[in-house]
Amino acid sequence: MTLASIQASQKKQSIGFLITSIYNFNQNHSKDDYFHLSKVPDQNFSVVRREEETKVELTRQQALAREVQRLGIPISNLGIDLGQQVIVSGRTDTNADREKIILALGNVEGVSSVDDRIEVTNPEPEAVFYEVKKGDSLSKISKTQYGDPMQYMKIFEANKPMLKDPNEIYPGQILRIPQ
Repeated sequence: MTLASIQASQKKQSIGFLITSIYNFNQNHSKDDYFHLSKVPDQNFSVVRREEETKVELTRQQALAREVQRLGIPISNLGIDLGQQVIVSGRTDTNADREKIILALGNVEGVSSVDDRIEVTNPEPEAVFYEVKKGDSLSKISKTQYGDPMQYMKIFEANKPMLKDPNEIYPGQILRIPQ
């Protein structure tokens, strides 16, 4: 495939075909060709840009995996895939650990949703998820959820290690509310 045929394809074909064409180009050309391809006028994207996005994606996957490890939440065979959403898989002992992993990944800036594929070996009742609103505190949430503001430590403990202080929550954050 020549550079000219790639240019012609851009005008006639969909983005999906272009990605396939660039993948095939990628398999048969040297790094010097990437430089020339990235300089094509009126091109919406380039192989070089795609390579940079892939590197960033890999770095994000590694960062998300490191966050789960940093929090010390036990899981074996952790798998994280990025697409329109974060896809997480693996095996853990409790729903509480599963939910904490989902929250740890879902509360990362830029992550819109988490597709949970984690297997739980000792299932227990699932918690309810609550999105923090402006003006919320753990005691206010506790009063709404349990009828008792003094139960706020139950929510705090259920969200450790993501929460380090019961007074440090923010609007948009998702919390586990144990039942």
